[in-house]
Amino acid sequence: MPMHEPGTLSRGEDGNICIKAEDENYYIPAGDVRPLLLAGKATPVLATRRVPRGGGLAIIEGYAVVGSGGRSVLIYSRAGHFITPMVNFLRVARGEAQSAPLFPLIPGDAGAGP
Repeated sequence: MPMHEPGTLSRGEDGNICIKAEDENYYIPAGDVRPLLLAGKATPVLATRRVPRGGGLAIIEGYAVVGSGGRSVLIYSRAGHFITPMVNFLRVARGEAQSAPLFPLIPGDAGAGP
């Protein structure tokens, strides 16, 4: 039986970073990707929820941060906690790769260093 990845990153048409984790769909707005990568600022992870009488409402469902060593991006969401190597995140953000896997983050191992 093939092993399924718990999540994937992809780049949306509008430059957003799309996150599919478990059965949930989230995104990091395009305008928040640069501050995340260059300044290391925690960035909201959003989801669009339908509202009566029309469109949707973007609500914060978690956040993304750069790992303490700068070699990974950690994503904390309602669906769980995930990690991806920085190189994979950058390739998706630049449009060099269509998608990248997210891996489950083991509790207590988030960016742990010496």
